[in-house]
Amino acid sequence: SITPNITAIVTVADNGGSSGRLRREFPILPPGDLRMALAALCGEDEWGREWAQLMQHRFSNGGDLGGHVMGNLLLAALWNRESDPVVGLDRVASLLRVIGRVLPMSSEPLDIEATFMVGDQRSIVRGQVEVATTKGKVESLRLIPANPPARQEAIAAIHDADWITMGPGSWLSSVLPHLMVPDQRDAICESSAKRIVILNLDATLDSLGDEYAGYTPEDHLSLIQQYAPGLRADFVMVDESVTLDRIELPKLEQKVREMGGELVVADLRKSSTNVHHDIEKLHQILETIMTESRIG
Repeated sequence: SITPNITAIVTVADNGGSSGRLRREFPILPPGDLRMALAALCGEDEWGREWAQLMQHRFSNGGDLGGHVMGNLLLAALWNRESDPVVGLDRVASLLRVIGRVLPMSSEPLDIEATFMVGDQRSIVRGQVEVATTKGKVESLRLIPANPPARQEAIAAIHDADWITMGPGSWLSSVLPHLMVPDQRDAICESSAKRIVILNLDATLDSLGDEYAGYTPEDHLSLIQQYAPGLRADFVMVDESVTLDRIELPKLEQKVREMGGELVVADLRKSSTNVHHDIEKLHQILETIMTESRIG
């Protein structure tokens, strides 16, 4: 970890799998994305690794527990007993010896709805899973209910931050929703922290990927500008595969300059055929950016 003082602010619109079942059965936040963040921030010692594995354990039997994830059930149990979801998250974080803190972006479960153009047909899609997997060109994105309240703990963390990172992740269902919570969007825009946007590997020019949020990396940045006009991005990180199209690269560089930032092109993949980021490579690039910025 670059620093132990890290806060992960997580969307609360998951409607699929174990999380979808739990939010339909209980009046709670969907726990899945929050569980993933907790597991990712577990300590690197034996205790942390074992708990991270246990949190991710999925019951494989065909009974009522089949398909549920242990960490989701633990969070659901704490939330069923304790009305404040952040209290439950903090207790699990303490148990797991999590490095940093995990917070929801709102205290109420949300839904995501988007309007797509699929060919010459306009389609309205609702649900995080459905929005993230729809093939088409997105026209607009909405949260339901609209303008949800932010968590004050998240606003305070943004206010106190030295660095804010956005991405990688599903652009429509995991990244942009943070800019659709008015108080949180304003806090991100007004923060004195430096901001780093990490573009997805499937937002590169050699691959359209599974989510057609935009056909080029600059389209993904344009979506940020659409939902947070004036947001400054001090650094935008993109995988070096974008340089395969040298004609398009200047367009991305221009878009980054429009946002007031610097484009960082680096090898971020696990391998040339893999569509996942390499955590160690990301760590090294982020550490370099943050260290050089402190020196500068």
